[in-house]
Amino acid sequence: NTAMAAQMTDAHRRFLQVLMSHGIMEGSEARKLHRRCCEIHKVYYAHDKLDDFIGTINSHLQPLFMQIRKGMSEGDGRAHYALVNLAETEITKMASDYTENELELFRKTMDLIILSENGFASSTDILNLADQLKTKKMKKKEAEQVLKVFVEDKWLSEKNGEYTLHTRCIIEMEQYILSNYQDTARKCNICHSLAIQSQVCESCGIGMHLPCVRKYFRAQTEPRCPQCNDFWSLDIP
Repeated sequence: NTAMAAQMTDAHRRFLQVLMSHGIMEGSEARKLHRRCCEIHKVYYAHDKLDDFIGTINSHLQPLFMQIRKGMSEGDGRAHYALVNLAETEITKMASDYTENELELFRKTMDLIILSENGFASSTDILNLADQLKTKKMKKKEAEQVLKVFVEDKWLSEKNGEYTLHTRCIIEMEQYILSNYQDTARKCNICHSLAIQSQVCESCGIGMHLPCVRKYFRAQTEPRCPQCNDFWSLDIP
C-alpha cells in the first residue's frame, strides 16, 4: 500500500496541528491551509490532492486511534473536516469535559433532536427536561448556561432558539448515533451519511438532507421520491 509508505512532512504536521486547534474546518479553509502548509515547508503542492494529503496524515494517525474525517454541513451541504478520536466512544470522550447531569442533559437533547421530524429541538422543550434529570436536577438558568457551552464546544448549534447537532458532532458521533438509535436514525438516501436535519418521504419514509434534496430535485421537472417514485409533497428548500 503506497499510502502507508507516504512520508509525513512538516507540512502534514502543521496541517494536523492547525486542525487540532480548530477541531473542525470548512472545506475551503482546509484547502487554503493545505496550500499554505506546503508553501511554508516547500513541499510539493497539488490543488486537487487534499484528500491524498489527509490520507497520508491518517495512515500515521492510525496507531493513535485518531482520524481526520470528512463530513458535510446539513445546512448548506459544504464539506467539513474534523479530527475524530476512534479509541473512545464519543460520549465517554465528552465525559471528561462535563459533569454527569450536563451529560444527561446532552443525551436528552440528542434524543429530542433525533426523534424530531426536522432535526431540531426548541430551547423550551430542552429546558423543560432540565428539572427532570435523574442525576441532579438543573435550574433553567443553569441549563441555559450549559446549552451555551455545548454550542461553544461545537456539540450543538443554535438558530432562533432551535437546537440541532453541530456538524462536528455528527462527524464524530455518526457510528454512535446509528447504533444507539437504530429505529429512528436515518441515512440520507442520496449521500448515505447520517441525516439529522432532513425531509422524509410521506409515502415510504426515506430521508434526505436538505442540500441533497435541493441538488437531487434541481434536474427534475416533477419532484418524485428516488425510492418509491411517489410525488414529493414537501417544499423543496
